[in-house]
Amino acid sequence: MSRAFIFPGQGAQTIGMGRDLAEAYPAARAVFDEVDDALGEKLSALIWEGEIETLTLTENAQPALMATSLAAMRALQAEGVAIDAAAFVAGHSLGEYSALTAAGAFSIADAARLLRARGKAMQAAVPVGQGAMAAILGLDLAAVRAVADQAAQGAVCAAANDNDPAQVVISGDKAAVERAVDLAKQAGAKRALMLPVSAPFHCTLMQPAAEVMQAALADVTIHAPTVPVVSNVRAEAVSDPETIRALLVAQICGAVRWRESVEWMAGQGVTSFWEIGAGKALSGMVRRIVREASVGNVGNAADVTAAAQALADG
Repeated sequence: MSRAFIFPGQGAQTIGMGRDLAEAYPAARAVFDEVDDALGEKLSALIWEGEIETLTLTENAQPALMATSLAAMRALQAEGVAIDAAAFVAGHSLGEYSALTAAGAFSIADAARLLRARGKAMQAAVPVGQGAMAAILGLDLAAVRAVADQAAQGAVCAAANDNDPAQVVISGDKAAVERAVDLAKQAGAKRALMLPVSAPFHCTLMQPAAEVMQAALADVTIHAPTVPVVSNVRAEAVSDPETIRALLVAQICGAVRWRESVEWMAGQGVTSFWEIGAGKALSGMVRRIVREASVGNVGNAADVTAAAQALADG
């Protein structure tokens, strides 16, 4: 059975995530310590005991979710599951950094600093209230793109996340996104709703953030990953460090091609997907994309034990 490890993106954060992993596994605790040291602050205290509003700030949520994913991965490794037990790794938006770090392309410290910079840059790229995102449910990508094009009227409105066959997220100028929500409903969407996000991610309004990340990534060593990483931008595996560097810059403004990424992995023979980290959002998407796939989650210490057994058996 060929398998993939997949890593969640923003929105999965909860207070307390990863705490029982850190208590049960010294290797998991070491991840949170390494992130705290890299950032020069106790992000772990915010994750485990802070306010959800503060954790949800993009500059905090991004390194926090990576830390939780890597803690879960290190706990799995402590139970004898190597990263190369997977044929591929992939992550949704910031989760791509988690996937790359799990596969050895980045150090945990570099990933934490990059994600702190990425979060700040994405938040700063567009003044609060000027941009927006919305989820369109029940229309396919082509239909959503048509709606976004019609709604743009000279502003920015684009498909940002192609999550699964029935969920596409759009991003852009607030008024244009609001027009698209109305047009999507007229076009037969089951639901079209504005999302509670602080900035319009994965559209051309993020260009200032892409420039910040180009500079930040230029200063970081990227190793060839030990497992091929499926790129959000290309929806296929990449391993060359300089290609990875360029694609992470392109990812800031580019769409997250998650549906196509999962379809690509399935086409390469992957039949089992394991979501590593907080939440189960990606698992639900995978089930809607590849109905016959088996899906598992590793978010807490009990999950680690069960997953290690299942991965040893299969």
